Amino acid sequence: MNDSRFSASVNLAFPLPKTVAISRATPNQRSSTWTFVKNFARNPTAVGAIAPSSPGLVNMMVDWFDWDTARNVVEYGPGTGVFTEGVVNRLHTDAKFFAIERSGELAALTRERCPGVDVHEESAADIARLCETAGMEQLDAIICGLPWASFPESLQTSILDATLRVLKPGGQFATFAYWQGVVLPAGMRFSKRLRSSFATVERSPTVWRNLPPAFVYRCVK
Repeated sequence: MNDSRFSASVNLAFPLPKTVAISRATPNQRSSTWTFVKNFARNPTAVGAIAPSSPGLVNMMVDWFDWDTARNVVEYGPGTGVFTEGVVNRLHTDAKFFAIERSGELAALTRERCPGVDVHEESAADIARLCETAGMEQLDAIICGLPWASFPESLQTSILDATLRVLKPGGQFATFAYWQGVVLPAGMRFSKRLRSSFATVERSPTVWRNLPPAFVYRCVK
């Protein structure tokens, strides 16, 4: 999964937003951020960001879903669990939910932040098998934090194909993208693939106080 092109998508010239400033964070937040940075340094193409997503990006991503009707929900790539926490706070009491995170360290952080959530240390390409085990015939909603712009075409294809097989007609899929990654070949390829795969694809407003600035692709099958 290594892709040297990803190095162009991280620009430390952006100021550190107050929402993720380590000096203002609690000890647990500093620990989570440090773990996130270590995972980024070891494998930037798997993590995709230099810092956890900001509260503004979390709200921009999660508030869009129809939580009144969503019963089968999955998250790809929860990282430190900031999106997971947002999902848990909005889930219907009758909903089923689990997350998929390849990094053991980040999966542990998500479990610590959200103790009641099942976090599978698997690939999102295995979503069909995991859904079958969880008793989810089709998914209503998928929240995705994967670094698509750093993935090779084969990995993008395998995960998106698997996603489309389990997402029901009218199901919602949301994933965020960094503006720097959009101009990379993999980022442009992913954007084109989204528009050819979903009935509707919209971009949210940009969250400038994220590191790096990001927007959300909001897709309906």
